[in-house]
Amino acid sequence: MDQSLIKQYLLASFPQFEARLIETLIDNAFLKEFNEGDLLMNTGQNMRFTMLVVEGLVKLYREGEDGSEFFMYYIHPGGACALSMICSTKQQTSEIKASAVDKTTVLAVPTTLMDELMKNYKTWYYFVLETYRSRFEELLVVIDHISFKAMDERLEFYLEKQHHDLNTRALMLTHSQIANDLNSSREVISRLLKKMEQQKKVILHRSYIEYLK
Repeated sequence: MDQSLIKQYLLASFPQFEARLIETLIDNAFLKEFNEGDLLMNTGQNMRFTMLVVEGLVKLYREGEDGSEFFMYYIHPGGACALSMICSTKQQTSEIKASAVDKTTVLAVPTTLMDELMKNYKTWYYFVLETYRSRFEELLVVIDHISFKAMDERLEFYLEKQHHDLNTRALMLTHSQIANDLNSSREVISRLLKKMEQQKKVILHRSYIEYLK
């Protein structure tokens, strides 16, 4: 049953993979399920698998020494974490955290398989390169906003990205969560959200933020 389900997921989320690669993954990888809030990857964890997201949504973030969190990006079905690929290939520990935003299923590919996949399957090789490229570009955008944008601009960009990535205008985010993701304080975020509401960019509800732009 698992093998037929793995094939179904791969064909749906990774249609670019060649048939031989799909068969290799079916024979060697396995599915793992996570509930909302579960950690897929933790700081300091040894990476024994590269995880391909086939269902749900994964949030990646960096944790500071004081326990604060900084949001990096989301991984949707059809994607993978470039940093987990690097850590697993070089047998290094993770320097980031990843958690399931909602019920999520991933295909865990053993690190012992990575060299073989890179050498023998062009579609995997190009997938890894594209994953590195796209994640690097996302991180450049984040760095640009941290370095060159004021907090109000960063907040607007953050909410726009949440709207785009989650595909909803009803953002189930608390002011504290946003403050953690942006490495700010709850008071600053609350003040800026109130200003955005006055500008008709959002509506602040009791349990969620309605994005209007």
